[in-house]
Amino acid sequence: MAPPTRLFVGDASAPIALARWGEPASGRPPVLLLHGTGFVAEVWTEVAEALAVDYTVYALDRRGHGLSHKPSADRFHFQDFAEDLCRVVDQLDLHDIYGIGHSAGATDLLLAAKLLPGRFARLFVMEPTVMDPHAPRSEGLSAMSEASVQGALRRRAEFESAEVLFQRLRTAPAFAPWTEPSLWAYVHHGFERLGDGRVRLHCTPEIESALLLPIFQAMEQIYTCDTRGNPFAWLSDIDCPVCIATAEQSSPVYQEMAARAAALMPHASRWTFDGVGHCVAQEAPELLLQALRAFSTQAD
Repeated sequence: MAPPTRLFVGDASAPIALARWGEPASGRPPVLLLHGTGFVAEVWTEVAEALAVDYTVYALDRRGHGLSHKPSADRFHFQDFAEDLCRVVDQLDLHDIYGIGHSAGATDLLLAAKLLPGRFARLFVMEPTVMDPHAPRSEGLSAMSEASVQGALRRRAEFESAEVLFQRLRTAPAFAPWTEPSLWAYVHHGFERLGDGRVRLHCTPEIESALLLPIFQAMEQIYTCDTRGNPFAWLSDIDCPVCIATAEQSSPVYQEMAARAAALMPHASRWTFDGVGHCVAQEAPELLLQALRAFSTQAD
């Protein structure tokens, strides 16, 4: 299949970048794909190419990632991401959307579905970041989570070449299960190519640390939001079918957050991916496609 078309939505000073597989003129219904923290639109390539047989497929670079805008550290609240997604839906005039999201990107979809009622046909959300808004805690971030947020600042941002980077990632525990096409997609699109052949992260260590802070706060039930209030109560008002998926080999906190989501959306269905970890689309794209096909045939 031909490479996806790149397009940009929004103001030139704060663009939202997208990859598109297929042509809107085809009349095929839209799919929207939202990646997790640290990744980029093209990590969905294997899934997107398969879906493009039946859909026009769009995948976003979420703010702070890829070719999208890189705002200040205080503009990575959950509602900020949801509002970006709403701008995309409105500007492209998308309706009857099949939304498919991973981790914090799944949260974007859930919140956008509340902000744009009637625009989404169904949502398949894999291990979304979810806080129970009815049980906030007042304690500070745990030492382990604080270490993770600060540890992102020490992440290596530049590599000698794309090939060196690929080989390094190939043996890293987080990326070792990924398919080769998914890993190359991350290398080619998650990094900027410098003039001397070196490559540098689009989502810099400083941005990743800022992204992770509200995520860990939500995990630990201490997310305090901003003046707009806590958006997680919105999940109870979503008006389309939702399937909440978890992966057998993921961290227990993802199971816990999925349970929170299910409590807020009692009519949501559940799905479990056996034998894989958190990044199902990149580890076992065919398993995800089977689940997506099954969910698309369920009655509303």
